[in-house]
Amino acid sequence: MTGTTQDRVDVLGIHVSVTDMDHTVGTFARWIDAGERHLVCVSDMNALLHARADGELTKVYNTSGMTLPDGMPLVWAGKKAGFERMERVCGPDLIERVMAEAEQRGWSQYFYGGADGVAEQLRDTFTARHPGLKVAGVYSPPYRALSAEEDAEIVDRLNEAKPDIIWIGLGAPKQERWMAEHRDRLDAAILIGVGAAFDFHTGRLDRAPDWMQRAGLEWSYRLYKEPRRLWRRYVLGIPRFGVGILRQPPRPVA
Repeated sequence: MTGTTQDRVDVLGIHVSVTDMDHTVGTFARWIDAGERHLVCVSDMNALLHARADGELTKVYNTSGMTLPDGMPLVWAGKKAGFERMERVCGPDLIERVMAEAEQRGWSQYFYGGADGVAEQLRDTFTARHPGLKVAGVYSPPYRALSAEEDAEIVDRLNEAKPDIIWIGLGAPKQERWMAEHRDRLDAAILIGVGAAFDFHTGRLDRAPDWMQRAGLEWSYRLYKEPRRLWRRYVLGIPRFGVGILRQPPRPVA
């Protein structure tokens, strides 16, 4: 893998990590072993466009431990900037890879987010696949603003469970804001927002065929499955991203 943990490429003002799956998991291992604490953003084109339009979100993405390229357009942008071996690191694949690594290394997980029952199903799914996996806990928060007392109780619950990694499935950009607000209050080494990965692994959403993922066409499959919810994201987002790249070509972050 070309590059170090700090290597990033500027894609429309968002600093995306130059990485691949092996490098990402190796970085997680180093953080956990060293007792470091980081938040990790998993960014596709839509998340990047949200972040670009919001100064606070831009700061979260650009100061994260890693901002992973969860979409082929971001990988192509990295290659355009000269990082030829940059690869896609998408949420559903990453969570599966880390579960296998965690079973071997003894890392404990916490699943936070999703609709009622999703976190529990996710725990059951992964412990069935990886019998030695340690799951410190699961929790699906109410779908509303929490009071200060409720939020403090959640922080206490998470810290008492002592996970190494907290997987957050609140959807972008809510999960990125939540991680930024809670990073200094949580003891876990890694907070990582993986959005729809919870629903993919519990069967609530279907993933595109492998060939569509490799070709950068996963968006078209998701649009086919959920046209009413996603048409604005892709019909408007893809031209915005393309025009933005032409006007502001990707470049290495100094």
